[in-house]
Amino acid sequence: MNMMGKLKETQQKVEETKKRLDFVLLDEKSQDGLLEVTITANRTIKNISIYEELLTDKERLEDYLITTLNKAIDKATAVHQTELAAVAKEGLPNIPGMDRFK
Repeated sequence: MNMMGKLKETQQKVEETKKRLDFVLLDEKSQDGLLEVTITANRTIKNISIYEELLTDKERLEDYLITTLNKAIDKATAVHQTELAAVAKEGLPNIPGMDRFK
């Protein structure tokens, strides 16, 4: 396959992977389990569950949301990048010295 064809095929696989990552769900909980977040690998929040105990303390709830959402986003970003990097690497030619730029 010529280089342009290979690049086009890789681009299509990347797009397919991005669509698939919309269905990869990741869960994150606060340390005590009072707040739970579900997020896709494309970093779309799908669900937030808050236990009653947190609803009486606005500041505590805000802290929990920030901390737990950031952990969930970090986890989703790692999955997203790993999946896309694997697809991209699979489709790129083996050019000597390119592995230095990882």
